[in-house]
Amino acid sequence: MPPERQQMFLHTLLDSLASGVVACDADGYVVVFNQPMRQSRPHIPGLHIRDIAAAFHLYAADGRTPLKPQQVPLARALAGEHINAEQVTVHPPGRRPHRFAVTGRPIDAPDGQRLGAMVVLDDITETHRAGVLADAQHAVAHVLADATSAEQAAVAVVAAVTEALGWSCGEYWQVTPDQAAIARIGSWTAPGRDLSAFLASRPDIMHPGQGVAGTTWAGGHELWISDLADDPRAIISKQQALQAGLRAAIGLPVRSGRQVLGVLTFFTDTVQPAEDDLTRLLDGICAHVSRYMERRRAEELAAALATSRRHFEQVITQINDNVWTAEVAPDGSMHSVYQSQNAAPLLGRPLPEDADLAEVLARRVHPDDRTAYAAFTAALGRGERADIECRIRGLDDVIRWIWIRATPRRDDGRLFIDGISTDVTERHRLAEQREQLLVQQQQQVRRLREMDRMKDELMALVTHELRNPIGAIRGYAEMLADDADLTSGQQTFVDVIDRKSAQLQRLVDDLLDLARLDTGQLSIDLRPVDLARLTRQALEDHRPAAQVKQLTLTAGLPARLPIHADPLRLRQVLDNLLSNAIKYTPDQGAVTVTATAAAVGNASQDSGQDEDQCAMAVLAVADTGIGIPPEQYEHLFSRFFRASTAKDAGIKGTGLGLAIVRSIVTAHGGTITAAPREGGGTVFTVALPVER
Repeated sequence: MPPERQQMFLHTLLDSLASGVVACDADGYVVVFNQPMRQSRPHIPGLHIRDIAAAFHLYAADGRTPLKPQQVPLARALAGEHINAEQVTVHPPGRRPHRFAVTGRPIDAPDGQRLGAMVVLDDITETHRAGVLADAQHAVAHVLADATSAEQAAVAVVAAVTEALGWSCGEYWQVTPDQAAIARIGSWTAPGRDLSAFLASRPDIMHPGQGVAGTTWAGGHELWISDLADDPRAIISKQQALQAGLRAAIGLPVRSGRQVLGVLTFFTDTVQPAEDDLTRLLDGICAHVSRYMERRRAEELAAALATSRRHFEQVITQINDNVWTAEVAPDGSMHSVYQSQNAAPLLGRPLPEDADLAEVLARRVHPDDRTAYAAFTAALGRGERADIECRIRGLDDVIRWIWIRATPRRDDGRLFIDGISTDVTERHRLAEQREQLLVQQQQQVRRLREMDRMKDELMALVTHELRNPIGAIRGYAEMLADDADLTSGQQTFVDVIDRKSAQLQRLVDDLLDLARLDTGQLSIDLRPVDLARLTRQALEDHRPAAQVKQLTLTAGLPARLPIHADPLRLRQVLDNLLSNAIKYTPDQGAVTVTATAAAVGNASQDSGQDEDQCAMAVLAVADTGIGIPPEQYEHLFSRFFRASTAKDAGIKGTGLGLAIVRSIVTAHGGTITAAPREGGGTVFTVALPVER
């Protein structure tokens, strides 16, 4: 056969083999790369054995340790080593790893000259995978058999599965007792993998539809994201996952019937398509975990029940109530089958040993309560829950109020009544006293309201009657002031009369305003008003008073601030706040007035936008004055109240101005507040709706 035909025959023979064959010459260059090898990975012309490990991403049998160039089986065979079925892993980035059994031999001429080397590779990925799946299942069964708590079992299961399958991370999430969220109770990360940043970026508690665990829980079925890079859903933060080197995510529900108890989640470094055998394995593991969790739950419930019984017995011996059980006979009569040792407080002394509590109570019910007691026992005989408060004549002949609560139950065709009896005599006595006190308080409230009404009427009458004589006094004072023949002393007296009568006039006007506001007789004439312009006018009118005390009077106002308000009443508010600020600020202090427009409303929890917004004009008057003690702010707008700092400073006032201001602002649908100013002093803030 010609050499060319022999060469073709040899290549055809090698390509027809099921196993991969790779051979190199004496210089280490790959010269044979048969068809099975070319189907799984491209042939690289001129490839040297020192580059094989990097070119084909070769790892040791553990799948994690990269092979060095001298550790590559073909290189070892060229060095004269005989290799028999040694396992290596090919793991290109982003692809599933494949496992091969490698057999290698050097190729020597008859004279001993080294011609090259060859290796035969058999793909044992599926065989190895089947063994891994079986090992994973056995590992899970083993750790569940040894686990002593749900938390320990969760960590052991995810560790066994993650390690056996060569994945990066596993977690177990358990539904919270209130069924409102799902909490991470265990996790495991492969050694050498640093996923701390990714794990820390997610909360330990998630709600339905949140993350892989919450989405799996909400859907009730497995969630398999084969490739995070290509998945369009925003279930987890892809950027953080991909930065951590993760490519796939899996969520598996752990069910008890139709109820989801928890979720197993896993993350891998490679694209992980859903495979039938792997899915069946994971479903079986979830079933194992579910049975374990149900068993643990049953054990915990049994232990809790035993503990509860012990606590119940301890509590029964400590409480004063009488706990009892009676059986209802076919004829409707009741006979005690159990009673605690606390019947003595109900009857005045211990019950005789041969006495039946049910019969004793039935005989000693107060005559006025026998009809109600008969209805109570009849309801119990029909199997209905019932309760009653009735009077019982005790064994010591003392009448006591007893509260009896009872619940029927059937057991093997027999009707039992479980009940509690409590002495509520003291409560009835207190209730009677409370009713008497309530009647007395209602009478006092009526008297106080009547006195308050009479006071208001008297104040309104007195202030109204004072207006005329005060007006006359002021009129005559003005006439006297115009008399050129008055001496300087007489002129001083006239000025005093005019000043004091003006002060009295203001007091009477304030009292009348309060009376009208309280009775709703003071009307508010709403019209378009420029708050900024009105505030500037008020500032100019009060500037002389501020200059006398060398106060700095500044304003931060917009060009216009239109609102709907009563200009006269609004000016009254401004005058009151400005005069107070000037009066209570020491010399060389400062008073600042600002006004802005703001939107006030309820924020929408879903959209983050404001809904039902109300446009408000906010006016603030701040001073560097003597301030107000913190505990007195809540009384600041009460009529006739004056802060202790004002009294101590000897500054006179009636205590009515701020009460009137609040009434006017409230009548406009607004609010006024007071607060300490940073650095000393007080800030008054008025918020008025732009439109009403």
